[in-house]
Amino acid sequence: MPSYLNGHVAASLACPRVMAAPENIKAGFLKERDLFAEHGVRYAAPLVSLADAPLVPKQLFEGLRDFIPGLTLQQTRAATDAGFTALASYSARLRSSARQVLADCAKNNTPALLVLARPYHMDPGIGHEIEVDLQAYGYPVLWTQYLPTDPDLLGWMFGPDIAEGHIRHPFDLADVWPSSYSANTNEIIWAAKFAARMPWIACVVRLSSYECGMDQPTYTPVQRIVESSGTLFFSFQDLDSTKPSGSVKIRVETIAHYLKKCAAQIIAKKKAASPPGCPL
Repeated sequence: MPSYLNGHVAASLACPRVMAAPENIKAGFLKERDLFAEHGVRYAAPLVSLADAPLVPKQLFEGLRDFIPGLTLQQTRAATDAGFTALASYSARLRSSARQVLADCAKNNTPALLVLARPYHMDPGIGHEIEVDLQAYGYPVLWTQYLPTDPDLLGWMFGPDIAEGHIRHPFDLADVWPSSYSANTNEIIWAAKFAARMPWIACVVRLSSYECGMDQPTYTPVQRIVESSGTLFFSFQDLDSTKPSGSVKIRVETIAHYLKKCAAQIIAKKKAASPPGCPL
């Protein structure tokens, strides 16, 4: 998978369940009879190594040329380049917005929340818009995949750890997570480290669903990383369970209560422990 941590972790693999999903879906339509053929549908699901951009056009072309008449490798490469350019632009824009949020929090000495989750938890049908409900209390919400990664900011946050030899780079996870093979897991772990070092992130909310096998080993390390700095930590580890909406509302109200009660002290404590010269 594409990841801002590539080159600093062991690998950036996609979730096996996600990789297998297209074939699982296909099997459902072929179990008793070929529903695709009956409806004149051709099903294409090429396996693509999105983290290896130069390889993607060839993989897509090989997987789609029998489905799209006249398709050429040159056309596929142009489309792929446009897609990666759009993705980079989108990510840069969101990271810039996240930095501005933190800059505003630093200026006004007010708290922000960070949601630790996988990208699909942004889907209202999966994440239940928990972050939206929290934002309604007036707290800006940052997301795992779009934290600012500017060198000046990361140098300020992780410089002491590098100087002391704990890590070699701000994106290095070796000090807390040596088995850094899963892209989304790596980003969740790194975001927890970011939150622990950022004074104005006063609360972290962890989202997980269907007892995800990739997430389970990270529950304790993530909580320890976050809470070691005095940052509030709350988790919703069963988003797929059937629960009344009222129970989610109560938990959101609890988070808002503790933020209102503790945010100022948390920010003060984390600022006191931070290096001088914050670039925000």
